[in-house]
Amino acid sequence: AAPRPPPARLSGVTVPAPIQDLEALRALTALFKEQRNRETAPRTIFQRVLDILKKSTHAVELACRDPSQAEHLASSLQLITECFRCLRNACIECPVNQNSIRNLDTIGVAVDLIFLFRELRVEQESLLTAFRCGLQFLGNIASRNEDSQSIVWVHAFPELFLSCLNHPDKKIVAYSSMILFTSLNSERMKELEENLNIAIDVIEAHQKQPESEWPFLIITDHFLKSPELVKAMYAKMSSQERVTLLDLIIAKLVGDEPLTKDDIPVFLSHAELIASTFVDRCEMLSKLTSEQHADGEEALATIRLLDVLCEMTANTDLLSYLQVFPGLLERGLDLLRLIHVAGNDSASIFSSSGCIRAEGDISSVGEGFKSHLIRLIGNLCYKNKDNQDKVSELDGIPLILDSCRMDDSNPFLTQWVVYAIRNLTEDNSQNQDLIAKMEEQGLADASLLKKMGFEVEKRGDKLILKPTSDPPPL
Repeated sequence: AAPRPPPARLSGVTVPAPIQDLEALRALTALFKEQRNRETAPRTIFQRVLDILKKSTHAVELACRDPSQAEHLASSLQLITECFRCLRNACIECPVNQNSIRNLDTIGVAVDLIFLFRELRVEQESLLTAFRCGLQFLGNIASRNEDSQSIVWVHAFPELFLSCLNHPDKKIVAYSSMILFTSLNSERMKELEENLNIAIDVIEAHQKQPESEWPFLIITDHFLKSPELVKAMYAKMSSQERVTLLDLIIAKLVGDEPLTKDDIPVFLSHAELIASTFVDRCEMLSKLTSEQHADGEEALATIRLLDVLCEMTANTDLLSYLQVFPGLLERGLDLLRLIHVAGNDSASIFSSSGCIRAEGDISSVGEGFKSHLIRLIGNLCYKNKDNQDKVSELDGIPLILDSCRMDDSNPFLTQWVVYAIRNLTEDNSQNQDLIAKMEEQGLADASLLKKMGFEVEKRGDKLILKPTSDPPPL
């Protein structure tokens, strides 16, 4: 008989030898966990673990070919799970162990096993556990190790992500998302543009599991930094998926950390996509003012574009670009006019009683739309005389003033009207004169103007619109 290999040692602790059964594997796994990988291990240890993994893989292959053999998988799955746990623990914050394990081609064996797991038609918790541990191992070996990331990517992309990101088990989705997040870089992002289903699966994963950090980080730290990918994704996504993506763009815009100088060029590209899509989809929204049978999800996605535009125009760098975007101000005014009239129609989604339910806890897709439209118009007119004059030429000032009514479906409507009128009249005597004449002719309610923080004063033959001493808070 061949002599047994000598036992290895980690920080003075003897590693069981030979490593060939479940008990020895568990001892080794615990040892790596206890050491927290402050010590590296001899390559021979990982070779022994890999040998067990390969041997146990044969049982899984047999069960895939002959489903009747699946009932005999229990012991093999236990060994596979413990092998993955051992390798997973050994990789944590230890580049030397990562490199040793990678150089044995353990990554390829692990990925092949995961593909076999997807083929097995059995519902065993032991299979699910082995599946999860295999993904955790791949995530750990790739963590902060570019060489390992490259090998994982070669073996895993795109099949592993296509098969795991939409898995019914939440942990498998989370762990495969971890692998994707860890492995992505600028070059691999280009490959995603040719495999959009993977990117869209990440959006769906975040939609289903908003509490999971990995899909969220993939979108915010990778996807939103690639305008080309976002544009390609948006064209293929469902209305629900678009709402999810737009919500994350809003979260980025209103987050605690402001956009950096590097973010601005990227978000200018996003602004072009959002504004052009909104202008194109305004026709659809105008139909919703009269059609009773509307697609609530599609309407919600289009309305969410307006929410994004409101937040984008609150950013100085993005505002100047959107203030001159072709058709944006005009379409906003057209929509405001239509929904102002439709507000009295109970069948319209823009009525206070309109209620088209979308999936989720949204009671009315039209809620707040009028307020946000006026907010957008006010933003686009901020210190921009061309837009101030354009609103006046299109009879937008009387329309905005007439919108200042109580409306349960449009919170803060009066405040946004005040804001818009202030931006329309700032350093613009023509618009000031127009509102003053409207008050004199009875077209503008003096008490309403006072509530908005304005009053009309007659100086000789001229009417002057001026702010009151105590303007209302915005």
